[in-house]
Amino acid sequence: MIGMGASAQQKGAVGAEVFSLRDMQEIVLTGHPVIKQAGLLSKAAQAKVLQSLGNFDPELMASFGRKIFGGTEYYNHWDSQLKVPLWLAGADLNVGYDRNVGVYNNPETRTSNTGLSGIGLNIPLGQGLLIDSRRSTLRQAKIMVGYAEAEQIAQINSVWISSLKDYWNWYFAFEQQRFTSEGVSLAEKRFLALKAQVLIGDKPPIDSVEASITLQDRRVQLQESNVKLNNARLLLSNNLWSASGIPQELPAQAIPESDVNTQGVMDGFRLDSLVREAARQHPEVLKLKNQQAQLVVEEQYRREMLKPKLNIKGSFLAGRRDFSYVADNYDFRLANYKVGIDLSFPLFLREQRGKLREVRIKQAEVTYGLQQTGREIQTEVFSAFNEYKGYQAQLEMQTRNVGSQMALVRGELQKFDLGESNLFLINSRETKLIEMQVKRAEIISSLRKAMAEIYYRAGKRLEF
Repeated sequence: MIGMGASAQQKGAVGAEVFSLRDMQEIVLTGHPVIKQAGLLSKAAQAKVLQSLGNFDPELMASFGRKIFGGTEYYNHWDSQLKVPLWLAGADLNVGYDRNVGVYNNPETRTSNTGLSGIGLNIPLGQGLLIDSRRSTLRQAKIMVGYAEAEQIAQINSVWISSLKDYWNWYFAFEQQRFTSEGVSLAEKRFLALKAQVLIGDKPPIDSVEASITLQDRRVQLQESNVKLNNARLLLSNNLWSASGIPQELPAQAIPESDVNTQGVMDGFRLDSLVREAARQHPEVLKLKNQQAQLVVEEQYRREMLKPKLNIKGSFLAGRRDFSYVADNYDFRLANYKVGIDLSFPLFLREQRGKLREVRIKQAEVTYGLQQTGREIQTEVFSAFNEYKGYQAQLEMQTRNVGSQMALVRGELQKFDLGESNLFLINSRETKLIEMQVKRAEIISSLRKAMAEIYYRAGKRLEF
């Protein structure tokens, strides 16, 4: 069972407690599985960033090989290297130590018994200088964190609007059952009173028959409203979970909020500012903007791929493997180095030009999608606001109608006591009043759902 909020008040039947919107907000936003699942989106995006940072991890490599045959050492190879990727210019810092000795070693790689140490850089002067694969992947991964956060907001808003609609459907079912139950109580009292009057001869028997029919008809309606209330209670319970993930049931004694003053909830509401904020902060807009930013990085990378590959690599060398004394001619100095240049360039660049064209087509698609989404969001917010204003006007008229119908019922009862009316008219007036009260409760339910819908269409959630 869920616990009621501290602000819950006794109301109606003994033991009844108000399950407020604030209570539901606390339970839904802390325990609902979909909301917890949405919280994983940002963590997954951060995990992608961590994976991308792995491309900049220093890498230690080493290999050893030795061959001895017939008492002759053919070769004895030891190669080791520490590679440190750098952000600047896409360069790599290389620190290595090689020792290649033996009778049949390649003279190019042969070293003395002390080996050869080196420290140098590998710098791309063409393709990869401004941006390369690893920098592109990391930038896009960081952008996707924003995309995941926008998707998280969208999922939370979706769960919350569904919960609010279930709450106000429960409110309507509860009010319908309450008015119908009151109608049954009135019909029972009237039937018992008429039955007693018929027995003493003050009223004709036909009046008790009509009172009995009215009573039975209202009992049937009460049974229908009880079923609807139980189903609405079950649907609302679908949104209720404990913080530990255990499904919760709405207590049988729980009743919805009775305060129908919607003006307080909408205090400070400004449609124009809400629309402007939606144009900037709506989750769907943010997702498209993040896609745009991601494609900008991808376009930069694809333009970079149109350049020729021109890599220069060089190292300063020394015949040392520790910090002991080494002659100047064999220590690190400008005269001891190893340098190389690699150049390659596809003549037609059809693959890279095709990929760049594909990226630009995606950019155009996202731009058009952003324009259309912005227009749709604005239209949906205005449409939801129009519905809200319509229900607001209906509620004002229906409240006046209910008051007028109550006056008619009271007047008809006074006339009946004076013998100037009949049971049929009283039942008709009373039945109409119940229908109008139920209709008013339905309008209130629709009005509160329309209020929540305005915020949902603007990419926000109505909080309490």
